Amino acid sequence: MKHNKLNLFAVLCLLCGFAFAQTAQEAAVKKLIEPRLGENTKVDSVTKTPYSGLFEVRTGEDIVYTDEKAKYLFVGRVLDAKTYQDYTKDRVDEINKIKFSDLPLESSLKMVRGNGKRVIAIFEDPNCGYCKRFRHTLQEMDNITVYTFMYNILSEDSVVKSKNVWCSPDRSKAWDDWMLNGKAPANANAACLTNPNEKVLAFGKKLRISGTPAIFFADGTRIPGAIDAKALEAKFASLK
Repeated sequence: MKHNKLNLFAVLCLLCGFAFAQTAQEAAVKKLIEPRLGENTKVDSVTKTPYSGLFEVRTGEDIVYTDEKAKYLFVGRVLDAKTYQDYTKDRVDEINKIKFSDLPLESSLKMVRGNGKRVIAIFEDPNCGYCKRFRHTLQEMDNITVYTFMYNILSEDSVVKSKNVWCSPDRSKAWDDWMLNGKAPANANAACLTNPNEKVLAFGKKLRISGTPAIFFADGTRIPGAIDAKALEAKFASLK
């Protein structure tokens, strides 16, 4: 029994030593690669991958790869040659995953159609053409709950429109009237003093949302940009 315990201790020591060595190696690669990516590029992490000795270099939402001496930079996707699984996309999805319950839903517009079981949250700018296109796609969907965050990043006019929508008697209707039919919301009443514009903007930046629409699903995954009804149905099916 004592002999077995010693063997187990030795294995644990070896594993700890390996983990430390790998961490030290990753730190060394980060120190080498960061200045080579430019002054304005911050490297969030460097991780050794199982892909032929490559190191994953993460900068915000982006991933590139380098070698142990940071001599070469590999920009693109790593695919499994047999299954064509996109390992890079899998990692980007993992990095961008959120906890849906952390979304400030009280600052959103809520729309429920049918039984509302399929839930998404969207960050949209009122002057975003792709958002309007996706809004039309949502009109085709049933049994869905949509939380819309007015994310004003395109112009000052976006802020004005979002404020007017928030101060409307029926916010969801006012938003759809504008996004679907081009009917602008009435000017906000002077008595309407508060709106969530700044809070939503700060939260969106925290999530590194740089474009609209940004679609989040109940499992925390996101899709940047508008998708069609077929792709949306396929995504919902994958969540089951």
